[in-house]
Amino acid sequence: MSGAYSLARAGHWFLYSGIQDSAGGVARFHRADSNKNEPVSTEITGYTASALLFLYSVTKEEVYLDRGRLTAQFLCDLPRDPFPFEPASPYSYFFDCGIIIRGLISVWKVTREDRLLDIATLASKGMIRDFYSGADFHPIVELPEKTPLQRKDQWSRMPGCYQSKSALAWWEVAEITGDNSLRAAYLDFIAASLKTYRDFLPGTTERPRVMDRLHAYSYFLEALYPLLDRADCVEAYRFTLHAVARYLREISPEFARSDVHAQLLRARIYGAKAIPVDMAAAAEEAALLAEFQADSGGFLFGRRGSEMVPHLNPVSTAFAIQALEVWRAFEAGGENPCPLPPI
Repeated sequence: MSGAYSLARAGHWFLYSGIQDSAGGVARFHRADSNKNEPVSTEITGYTASALLFLYSVTKEEVYLDRGRLTAQFLCDLPRDPFPFEPASPYSYFFDCGIIIRGLISVWKVTREDRLLDIATLASKGMIRDFYSGADFHPIVELPEKTPLQRKDQWSRMPGCYQSKSALAWWEVAEITGDNSLRAAYLDFIAASLKTYRDFLPGTTERPRVMDRLHAYSYFLEALYPLLDRADCVEAYRFTLHAVARYLREISPEFARSDVHAQLLRARIYGAKAIPVDMAAAAEEAALLAEFQADSGGFLFGRRGSEMVPHLNPVSTAFAIQALEVWRAFEAGGENPCPLPPI
């Protein structure tokens, strides 16, 4: 561990570590203990597209834009009725589809390539068509019939407020295209989530699983950021932010996820227009988050007790660099510390 955060090392890790293959697909994570990558994940590839464009926005280095285009090309070439969990998987996740769409939109915002927006629009409408149960949205469907997979007692196998981060893709597409049906669908999803979000935590008596749920709960925060001019959304944001901070403090001596540290820090800054930032808490969270960066530049998944979990994670790295960069800008008094939406 280097002990000092470096955006350049993190960017180098995305580009040259081998976490992304030559076709543009990105592995779920890298097992540092065995020096092996997990299989390519379409969701993680979507996150990486957004991360690469964030790196481009900060550094202005064309290599990140070029790699972002490659990543978007990989996503465009996937089957998309709806997008599969892995390139050849028989399952599709509602959540993953939204992350893929948002990755395509992040690249489109710079390249203005029509194909990216066309696919993002069609896929957004497909999510609504293919996953809607009549009362909520199925987390997983089996392909090609799009049969809902049986729900189980774990957050990723149940519907909930965490899914609203993927519904955010509909808002982002609507902001570009003017499609009021997609905007309304996002607002309806938020309305439903506002009725249930207080019940998401703790969700289990197993403290490590509560930490996992903090990661998911933070997705709800990220989905609310366009609506922080609404009193009900500010109330929900404040409640969720405080709940994540409290549980993270309580559980992190036993088990801490780096992405939760990043999501909490990032949420503080993105919510600053409505909720004053606790500067001391944010500075502490930034310092703790930086400790997870490995010498290679990627961020480790987490820590159990005093031992780091030896998995280098693209999502942890994406969230961490955005959190630390917006914190830097905010602390320095930048006029627009959050120029891009949460990855």
